[in-house]
Amino acid sequence: MNPRERYLETLLFGSPDKIPFDPGRPREKTLKRWHREGLPENRDWFEFLCETIGIQPDELTENPFGDESIVNFRMNPKYEEKVLEHKNGHYVVQDWMGNIVEISDEYDYTYIRYPKDFVTRKWLAFPVKNRQDFEQMKKRYNPDDPIRYPENFDHLVKKFRDRDFITTLNFPGPFWQLREWCGFEPLCMMLVEDPDFVHEMIEFWTGFVSTTMARALDSGIVDRIFANEDMAYKEKAMISPLMTRKFLLPSWKRWATEAKQAGVLLVDEDSDGFIGELIPIWIEAGINVCDPIEVAAGNDVVEYRKKFGKKIAFRQGVDKRAIAKGGKVVKAELERIAPVVKDGGYIPGCDHGVPFDISWPDFVHYARLLAELTGWL
Repeated sequence: MNPRERYLETLLFGSPDKIPFDPGRPREKTLKRWHREGLPENRDWFEFLCETIGIQPDELTENPFGDESIVNFRMNPKYEEKVLEHKNGHYVVQDWMGNIVEISDEYDYTYIRYPKDFVTRKWLAFPVKNRQDFEQMKKRYNPDDPIRYPENFDHLVKKFRDRDFITTLNFPGPFWQLREWCGFEPLCMMLVEDPDFVHEMIEFWTGFVSTTMARALDSGIVDRIFANEDMAYKEKAMISPLMTRKFLLPSWKRWATEAKQAGVLLVDEDSDGFIGELIPIWIEAGINVCDPIEVAAGNDVVEYRKKFGKKIAFRQGVDKRAIAKGGKVVKAELERIAPVVKDGGYIPGCDHGVPFDISWPDFVHYARLLAELTGWL
């Protein structure tokens, strides 16, 4: 099987020859630690890892767009990115989304744009406070803007007909996007005090995404749509199931329906935190994959399989704390999830970015066990 076939067969509960090998991806601090512990500085970490454990799996990213979507859903024009203040070990920055954010000067302020590490940020102000602000914001989201598609898209469509990689449309879900515009706490207040305005913003975003992705869906080269939501704390979602159904379900259902009508096989929802009360709503919406299944937040992929059967597939779900402890602990963790791997519909891996408390020797040990579990050794 090629990488695309293997990925689809796995998440669609088919019969893959092996399970895709995706142990998790290190953050910047993690790589710095690994370079001190045996990972050569001039080597790609994944390539060297595979050599070390003696396997030749698919590359983590076969898609020529990398981890990015083949369609650009971001605002245009962006806000001017600039430092407003620098004192007491912190930057105060206006980011490209119009937010005013505080970040430690341990990092270059551009980490606001693309965090390469676990970066704690404090949001101070947001661009959309009222309908007038929103009318101005809408101008930055023109679905007909030439930036939405690469100039050579028609050529890529022909080229991708015989692809051996997964093509993805990646965009924020409605909760994520409104939180970016309004801020988390202001958005939560709006849900109660001005629900009509929230519906107005969600309807705009839903329509923008649908219109923007239509050309890609019509092309027949999309394998997966991937919505970022991040709407859960440890042990609870950020809003109630009732509010989730009222405000968010229609967007998810519309996108999933449009995708599946176009032959897209995977509709993947991403949220950190505890997602147990969200999964039934995702299934109702037509979503058939979710991740990263953070164990520390109270998620258990074994229990979810018992509860939801084969209505939804999973990615990740290996407790990062067990990987850090290594030895018998990580062995027991992989034995815990093994029945779900064997049952299908599951690509196991670290349940988020690989943190720097995981050593290189422990990661290699874990990766070797994972390669055995997924059929590469």
